[in-house]
Amino acid sequence: MGLGKSGVASAMFLASRGARVTVSDAKREDKLRDQIPALLERGITVETGKHGERTFRDQELIVVSPGIPNELPSLKKARERGIPVIGEIELTARFLEGKIVAITGSNGKTTTTTLTGEIIASGGRKTLVGGNIGTPAITFVEQSSPDTWVVLEISSFQLETIESFRPHIAAVLNITPDHLDRHGSMENYLAAKTRIFENQRTENQGTGDYAVLNADHEVTRRLALGLKAQVLWFSRKEGFSRNEAASRHEGGGKHATERGAFVRDGAIVFRNGEKVTEIMPLAEIALKGAHNVENVLAAVAIGMAAGVEPSAIRRAVKDFRAVEHRLEYVSTLRGVQYYNDSKATNVDATIKALESFPANVHLILGGRDKDSDYRKLNPLIAARVKRVYTIGEAAAKIEAQIGNVAPVASVQTLESAVRQAAELAVAGDIVLLAPACASYDQFSSYEHRGRTFKQLVQSLAESFGTLPEIQPASPGGGD
Repeated sequence: MGLGKSGVASAMFLASRGARVTVSDAKREDKLRDQIPALLERGITVETGKHGERTFRDQELIVVSPGIPNELPSLKKARERGIPVIGEIELTARFLEGKIVAITGSNGKTTTTTLTGEIIASGGRKTLVGGNIGTPAITFVEQSSPDTWVVLEISSFQLETIESFRPHIAAVLNITPDHLDRHGSMENYLAAKTRIFENQRTENQGTGDYAVLNADHEVTRRLALGLKAQVLWFSRKEGFSRNEAASRHEGGGKHATERGAFVRDGAIVFRNGEKVTEIMPLAEIALKGAHNVENVLAAVAIGMAAGVEPSAIRRAVKDFRAVEHRLEYVSTLRGVQYYNDSKATNVDATIKALESFPANVHLILGGRDKDSDYRKLNPLIAARVKRVYTIGEAAAKIEAQIGNVAPVASVQTLESAVRQAAELAVAGDIVLLAPACASYDQFSSYEHRGRTFKQLVQSLAESFGTLPEIQPASPGGGD
């Protein structure tokens, strides 16, 4: 059900295993012209324009794409008839060999997942990286073997439909309001996220699975209660000396970072009880911003849990650069720097983007609203933003909530936003796409939105008749 990347991949996989497969998508046939021929060639039945009642009644298994709400009436009726309804991640778990690392959270998933893959590969392991990051996990089944490490970015939507999915290492990076239009409440959103741990367990003599959690966030600290896996923490705020640790222990209770990765004396260290191993100086991290220090710490904790040598972890982190669409430097034109943070699909992610630049930002906001509160942006907009450009369905709501903290231009389209920002920005300014919204009103994905932004900037360069200037070492000075 649903012909996105994971839906097509699941259909192809099931057909290759001898199943009789029907795919159903509510989009019209002309909207699916790129997918349909390959499906028909594999003998797969295609239903478009609706989800027929008989289609669902006649199946032995239903696999839903993440973007489809789990509580649709057709799916409820299927469950009432005893038909299993799962997602692509659960389907993958039933066939995949090797060890799974699963990473979720409201922000930082893509950076942490990509870096974790680099760290484990640096340790000499056969490594596959995908999931919500772009490559459907089901495509890894044929490549997997008992010695494979599969590193997956996992969304709350994907976790709603798991049953037996059991990661060897599971991480929740942070929990802030997101996707409330789908989940209905923070409680439901949190419940979906924490399902990542539900099938983990600890074996005899301290072996088994690992849960990696952020000690700096109250919500993620609470998740440790009742977990069956061994808990590893990461923290950029909780570094402490041995004497401080002793005094805190005397005060009662174990310190949150007794086992895990944290910052001490300008370096990342890994603590396992009394043993402290220095991994690397903070100065060697190429990614800028406090949020990226957290992402690195999480990846370091996962790497240590996977048995990667500290020297290999240090090498992978030192060589790592920002992933596409995540505070991605695009170009400098006439002294104005352009950054693509299309992956900033919620308010908290946009806050982190703004914290990476001290001032003079031209901020592009908007898209499809996810029941977000944009007023949380106001202090940073007042302090660091010269002008806001609103686009898409959420434009009116954003304009109402940010009020008069900065000049606002209602431009509707990304093309207009880039053009107007280029006209008004002066040397030393930043043009930042960090929309705080989903992309689906005007684009097929946040990747599509980000690529369009980069193409628009490239067109500017051509119209200016100048070559882009040299890339700066990093985004500016705030964190």
